[in-house]
Amino acid sequence: MAETNVASTADREIVITRTVDAPRTLVWQAWTQPGQIEQWWGPNGFRTTTYERSVKVGGVWRFTMHGPDARYGATDFPNRIIYREIVKPERLVYDHDDDAPSPTHVFHATITFEDDNGRTKITLRSLFPTVEARDATIKFGAVEGGKQTLARMEAHLAVMKSQA
Repeated sequence: MAETNVASTADREIVITRTVDAPRTLVWQAWTQPGQIEQWWGPNGFRTTTYERSVKVGGVWRFTMHGPDARYGATDFPNRIIYREIVKPERLVYDHDDDAPSPTHVFHATITFEDDNGRTKITLRSLFPTVEARDATIKFGAVEGGKQTLARMEAHLAVMKSQA
């Protein structure tokens, strides 16, 4: 019998999970409906400006994250997401880069939304091309930033629920 050599990607991944008190359909809306994601995307103190967004396979989301100060070395962070797979309301898969002509910061992301008795477990899985790229992103504060982003999303979901 032939052996299968499946290389682990764990050393190139960042995985962040959070279970939120909202149904999966509402969480999906917060991620995909126009005008929603700009209300919560990014770490504490950040705001997001969208220039283009088409949530479909092959569609692009171009946006800038505006930081609250210069402690990160810059206050504006251009981004581009290209959607590769969309399974409503279960999964978004996309490539993410810094929207440069020759992108220097690139990763592949898979976001899953699992029903948990009316709540939703969200898993953000980012896969980097190298261990060094992942480590640099962690050093930059991406793990804490991801946790803050999901906390901001959960607060936004509470507002969405109150308006429903």
